[in-house]
Amino acid sequence: MSLNQAVVRIGARVGVNSDTLRGWVKQAAIDAGQRPGTTTSDAAKIKQLEQEVRELKRANEILLAASSFFARELDPRLPW
Repeated sequence: MSLNQAVVRIGARVGVNSDTLRGWVKQAAIDAGQRPGTTTSDAAKIKQLEQEVRELKRANEILLAASSFFARELDPRLPW
């Protein structure tokens, strides 16, 4: 029995779309190191790091605005 036949047959039995089941099988093979690709744990780490980058960029924007504001307060010759 081929993978395609198996996912169609099993998917129908358990009420899961065959494409969804095929994706799960593919991801399991990647996680097991049997197939190239991004593992589930790597994807989670990437997502976490991307969130950290967004937070750090936002913090940098706030700090830049604050330093610009205080520089103008200290030196009235600077333009607003």
